[in-house]
Amino acid sequence: MHIPARMRTLLALLMAAGLGLTACSKGQESCELDPEVAKVSAPVALERLEKPFFQIKNPADAERFIQEHGLFSRQFLQSGQYPTSVLSTTLARLATNSGLQKLGAQADTTFRAEELQQQLQPMFQHIRYYFPSFRVPPVKTFVSGLSQDLFVNDSLLVISTDFFVGPKAAYRPNVPGYIQRRYTPEHVLPTAALAISSKYNQKQLTNQTMLGEMVQFGKSLYFAEKVLPCTPDSLIMGYTDKEMAGVSFNEGKIWAHFIDKNLLYNTAPFTIQKYIGERPNIPEIDKTCPGRVGAWIGWQIVRKYMADHPNVTLPQLMAEKNAQRILNESRYRPKQNRGRIS
Repeated sequence: MHIPARMRTLLALLMAAGLGLTACSKGQESCELDPEVAKVSAPVALERLEKPFFQIKNPADAERFIQEHGLFSRQFLQSGQYPTSVLSTTLARLATNSGLQKLGAQADTTFRAEELQQQLQPMFQHIRYYFPSFRVPPVKTFVSGLSQDLFVNDSLLVISTDFFVGPKAAYRPNVPGYIQRRYTPEHVLPTAALAISSKYNQKQLTNQTMLGEMVQFGKSLYFAEKVLPCTPDSLIMGYTDKEMAGVSFNEGKIWAHFIDKNLLYNTAPFTIQKYIGERPNIPEIDKTCPGRVGAWIGWQIVRKYMADHPNVTLPQLMAEKNAQRILNESRYRPKQNRGRIS
């Protein structure tokens, strides 16, 4: 998509505040909505903003769009931080860009409002089941020009549909392939669930260790698993089926690496990011080991802890800041198998 460099830079500044996320498929019984969850009221108010956005022809039209969609403009577009003329001019240029219009048309046919509402509602019902005070935010869909995939806070959820069209999209997010493959329609809900989990996921703010980061991510993944019980682990984690099968088979080997290399209590940010952050693979473990495997191990620790403590609720888990306690009480001891990671 040809968007002038100055326009891309400006839009990046405008969007900077937002969130920039089947080998192990669930059993059929877990995909039936629990009767107690089904009783929870969680209506979804969804508004498609793509159509009014692409009706913008000039800055005056854009200014009306900003005024008519005040909450969206303030929180997603950060309209209060920049002169209205700057934002309206930028929006007008984007809305009339032929490349973005083509991508917007694909997004429109990929995502139907009624289907998206039906997919979001069970997730919100599960969240409200576990966290009754949770207020379902209004949902807006938008075409951001591949600048921001998703934004969520207590009062608004914005899904940039152009990010999630999938491999047949006219234009794809400018990220490495191992990240790009997570931008498909099936990844919308896991991305939203993981983002919402941060509202409840408590952590120690000082002296963060590898173990602390692993368990922190593990809690987020467990949250997503509980509020999306019909979603395969591969989608929640963002791994391919082959990668998921590989790490599952070699769970003991991966865990042994963390123990043998004395990594659990390492506090060096660079070292922690090697195992938690985005990478195509982790050759320190095996050249076929996928990135972020430390987060996956954290997920398995949390799963074991919750399996051994059935009386612990999801809110109690998310409020627990002591990663060492979760590890100790999980009695996590995976067996080693021999083989390649994937």
